[in-house]
Amino acid sequence: MKSIRTGKTVIFALILLSLMQFGALNKLNAQGESAVPFLLIAPNARADGMGEAGAALSDDGSAAYWNPGGLAFEKGQEVSITHSNWLPQFQLSDLFYEYFAYRNHIEAIRGTISASVIYLNLGEFNRRDEFNNDLGNFKAFEFAITGGYATKITNDLGIGINLRYIHSSLDPSESQDQPGRKGVASTVSFDIGTLWHPSRLVLPGLGDIEDRFSIGMNLSNLGPKLTYIQAAQADPLPTNLRLGLAIRPLKTDYNNITWVIDFSRLLVRRYPQIVDSSQTPPVIVRESYVDNLPKSLFTAWESGGLKKVTIGTGLEYWYGKPKLFAIRWGYFYEHPQYGNRKFMTFGAGIRWDIFGFDFSYLSAIEENHPLSETLRFTLLIRWGGEEEEVQ
Repeated sequence: MKSIRTGKTVIFALILLSLMQFGALNKLNAQGESAVPFLLIAPNARADGMGEAGAALSDDGSAAYWNPGGLAFEKGQEVSITHSNWLPQFQLSDLFYEYFAYRNHIEAIRGTISASVIYLNLGEFNRRDEFNNDLGNFKAFEFAITGGYATKITNDLGIGINLRYIHSSLDPSESQDQPGRKGVASTVSFDIGTLWHPSRLVLPGLGDIEDRFSIGMNLSNLGPKLTYIQAAQADPLPTNLRLGLAIRPLKTDYNNITWVIDFSRLLVRRYPQIVDSSQTPPVIVRESYVDNLPKSLFTAWESGGLKKVTIGTGLEYWYGKPKLFAIRWGYFYEHPQYGNRKFMTFGAGIRWDIFGFDFSYLSAIEENHPLSETLRFTLLIRWGGEEEEVQ
């Protein structure tokens, strides 16, 4: 007989690992606000090297994640692959993250199509019953498959949409509380993003700054809740609003510097459980629950307000004509009451003909943080056209 306790313990352990990826356990009163937080992991080494800021950048395939509207400015085709050993402080070789992206500009449809796959492997676990009998091993994993389309509304304004299938397999064993139900769930979601990159912009006191400025916005992971065992305990997706700016203060034939900053806010509204402790035993007055979309887009601001906005900023320097190598630096900040992630990132990249390689390193300010010393490696190949460089 399978142990109910064991099954719940395994799922809880997996959820803890997932929550740790965005620091939700640093405060005793913090809770995981959404399901499948792996959808919030920065997918490519370039943006990660700049403090996880990328909403206003649009010159590689990862724009499908940061802001699908940026894909409207790209030409040709590109394939990129990113690998990262996740939560390296745990020293688990089977805990890793993979990201694959493809984009292709098709003139006949006046836009760019994209496809991407995110895969998070959570490792292999052993299941035992209440008598400690070995019931075998199982693997836990999560993945998302995304397809998108982006086009220009005007010469300076691009818009993009994504449609995504999400699958989470935390424990494939059948629940004894709910026969026929397992710790496995699937759902769908969509994103909508826009990028404004004026070809010339006249600012008071500065004159015409030409094409050195862009601003982007992305609203991602809009979709129904994810149900594992009980529909009443379904969790919302990590619906996220991201606003980004990019400015290029230096732009010459051989030297280019770009500064980026992203403001990101999780739009999930979770109400805590209310317990009347004056009675013996204590009585639950109200169970925890969350608001549905689209209501949560507005009510989320009632909890934490601007304090739940995370900030990522960074600098990138490119040398060469065409671009040959880059160095990057970034900083990420999250309010102490709502995750308390604070870390610096460093990165570098090279380009040669149709090939490119980027890597990034994350240095957490807090000692022994699970994210500390995270490395990402991205390999990309692009061909068939020159991008309209945004930044």
